[in-house]
Amino acid sequence: MNPETWAAHVTVAAIVERDGRFLLVEEHTDDGLRLNQPAGHLEAGETLAEAVVRETLEESAHPFTPEALVGVYMTHFERPARSDAGGAGDASGAAQDPSGSPASGVTYLRFTYCGSSGEADANRALDPDIVRTLWMSADELRACPERHRTPLVMRCIDDYLAGRRFPLDFVHTHSVGPTRSSKSGNP
Repeated sequence: MNPETWAAHVTVAAIVERDGRFLLVEEHTDDGLRLNQPAGHLEAGETLAEAVVRETLEESAHPFTPEALVGVYMTHFERPARSDAGGAGDASGAAQDPSGSPASGVTYLRFTYCGSSGEADANRALDPDIVRTLWMSADELRACPERHRTPLVMRCIDDYLAGRRFPLDFVHTHSVGPTRSSKSGNP
């Protein structure tokens, strides 16, 4: 890979409001239990809209129908330098991540959609890191910023409450890459 090539991690998030309360997940993170919208990474072979439908179902057991794009958000988080077996230092002694690159953090590009959801499927298991789903008002969420996974949790809800909406066709998908199973030659 060209050392000048850089790529952000593309993620999606869902905002679901019912009676003034928002669907959230409480999840295990490296920083402890945190609140987030149902969210996750775009996977090979899917559109952003397909990703947000999938992630919402996997994390909350609620089927989700996206109705509009609320916004696109970019944020960067520093990763602590590691000097253990997971990331050896280079010749200068600077820590590196497991890929051999200097530890510098990760940038996320988050596409947040709002929409409607059906009732949760009580028989569906949630993703392993998800402890539970819950519904909170914007004021309840504002009162506990230390519990948010990132500042984007509140920013996305504030943008939603301010009426920010872009039509779903604002994001044009010309084509998607092959799925992981297609790349490996598996059917």
